Amino acid sequence: GINAEYMGILSRMRKLRPATERFIQYLKGEINGIKSAGTYKKERVITSPQGMEIIAEGKKVLNFCANNYLGFADNKRIIQAAKKGMDTHGFGMASVRFICGTQDLHKKLEKKISEFHGTEDTILYSSCFDANGGVFEALLGVNDALISDELNHASIIDGIRLCKSKRLRYKHMDMADLERLLIESKDAPNKLIVTDGIFSMDGDIAPLPKIVELANKHDAMIFVDESHATGFIGKTGRGTPQMFGVEKEIDIINSTLGKALGGATGGYTTGHKEVVELIRQRGRPYLFSNSVAPPVANAALEVFELLKDPSHVERLRKNTAQFRQGMTKAGFKILGHQECPIVPVWLGDAKLAGAMAEAMMKFNIYVIGFSYPVVPKGLARIRVQLSAAHTSEQISRAIDAFCKVGKDMKVIHQPKTHSPVSYTHLTLPTNREVQISVVA
Repeated sequence: GINAEYMGILSRMRKLRPATERFIQYLKGEINGIKSAGTYKKERVITSPQGMEIIAEGKKVLNFCANNYLGFADNKRIIQAAKKGMDTHGFGMASVRFICGTQDLHKKLEKKISEFHGTEDTILYSSCFDANGGVFEALLGVNDALISDELNHASIIDGIRLCKSKRLRYKHMDMADLERLLIESKDAPNKLIVTDGIFSMDGDIAPLPKIVELANKHDAMIFVDESHATGFIGKTGRGTPQMFGVEKEIDIINSTLGKALGGATGGYTTGHKEVVELIRQRGRPYLFSNSVAPPVANAALEVFELLKDPSHVERLRKNTAQFRQGMTKAGFKILGHQECPIVPVWLGDAKLAGAMAEAMMKFNIYVIGFSYPVVPKGLARIRVQLSAAHTSEQISRAIDAFCKVGKDMKVIHQPKTHSPVSYTHLTLPTNREVQISVVA
């Protein structure tokens, strides 16, 4: 048969209409501009299962940039549960939930998630991006107010854009600014404060106790996206509400099965039963997207069994402390909360971030430089993510590699001898471009 490469050549040989030719030239210019700015993103091909050691670009490397916070992505029990789900319930549903796409697995998983978070009901989606895309439009009206942290995840921003409510944005974790907007919205019948629990590009943890205080004072509700917290933040992994002891104060939680909880696909909204019931009737991503696949649903049920063992959370906490303290002592500028396993290594310059990530690969350490548009211009960094499955020796190897590359690139000059600094929140430069926020 004719292969894809040959078909591509034939496609280029045919004459394009003028409108298409102009558009292609425009796209080429945009792509070249991205390359010139040093923000062009390449995909490294992995030929092994996801884990702490992977095969990437033909060699074995240590992975320090996956959302695999508990090391469950290649867990044998979870894989076996996925296989069993496929054997008993098939590969896919080929339907949305309300037509013929709801199996007992979906209902069991929704119940399990509700029990985990201590909520009344849960609704599953294909991803948390879909959950964020559908929740606001389904629940709020034109006279209501959405008040969102400026650095919330891109999916939250897109979901808010779809909603016809009044949309307000407060400065990142700035409670005075949040209160100002709550006062400004005092006449709105429904006010919803929207925040990430953990901010995935900065490693910050939202100040939920203060947000709860302001919500109570100004008669507002609270929405928290827990995608980078569920399973590993808090004493037993119930996330930032558990960390701060405000579990009963949060009205709506959105989260994902695609990070710590196995790393496959799927997301959810959990909260009051009336919230979930109305989303089932109005939520467009729920009504028009396929059900979570049976093997994923059955595997997720096994994930929640594994979460009953608190040792995963404790190992991740120790690994986080080792890396943060080691990098700080070495002289790197580290962002975020001291207990957060997302550890941004601040660099600023996009080309420097990309070059440093490439240099780290020479030491068999897999990290990625993050630059515009996934972070604002001028705020480039390498985002390191720790896992409970990392060994202490692997973490030491990563710190050593950062030190060698950092000295070569003059990011650091010599190791510091002072005690490690704890960063509960490091204020970034004020030159933000907050219209475009972060990605997963």
